[in-house]
Amino acid sequence: MSADFRRAVTVAGRRGSVRIAAAAGVIILIGAGSAGCSVVNKINSIRHTVDGNRATIKAFTESLKKSKAIPFQATYQTTGGSPTTIVYSVQPPTNVAFSETASGGATSVTNLIANSSGEYSCSQASAGGQWSCEKLAKASAIAQSQLFAIYTPEHWATFLTALSIGAGLAGDKVTTSSKTVNGFSMNCVDLFAKGEGTSTICTTSQGILGYVKVAAQTTSFEITKYTATPPASAFQLPAGATVTHQ
Repeated sequence: MSADFRRAVTVAGRRGSVRIAAAAGVIILIGAGSAGCSVVNKINSIRHTVDGNRATIKAFTESLKKSKAIPFQATYQTTGGSPTTIVYSVQPPTNVAFSETASGGATSVTNLIANSSGEYSCSQASAGGQWSCEKLAKASAIAQSQLFAIYTPEHWATFLTALSIGAGLAGDKVTTSSKTVNGFSMNCVDLFAKGEGTSTICTTSQGILGYVKVAAQTTSFEITKYTATPPASAFQLPAGATVTHQ
């Protein structure tokens, strides 16, 4: 995947910030430079749309925020020319792990593991080969975590909240839908941005991410497996791994 998809998400997030600024600017401009019923109606229409979008997204993001505190392990598959499998494991309060494996399972690209002893980035040159792990300093740990942020509920809760403020000013719409992927029934929020297309974000009945498709991108990711009891091994360094420190 992943670089292109991650860039798309970053760009989309920046566009969300631009829309927030645009929302404030348009409302102030209309209020300061116009008069009459038509202006009042326009302002009320904008406020109604923005409030409706905000309410829709708030209801959707509540479950995402709650999932931060529950243990689980979810497996995601990306689509596109270079499919990737991601396993995201959480055992609050300290244990988090991401495993990213390239198409075909021949090479494990990255394992990021956080447990009570610190955060580690582990890699394996080839299937069955020697593992090497580096214990990360705080800044590096944050940077590594950001690479996988798009698979976390917190990322999309923030993303959606930002977009909800400005959506509606230029024909943007926020609607809800449902879909089933790989046997998982999901509730979705669909974000239509004029000139960009529709982005869809879905959660499972357990309140975790189930499907994400960003507008104008061919790549998406979807859940394939889920368990409420992540294995303890997910938060342990690979057996026999050599460990270095930053």
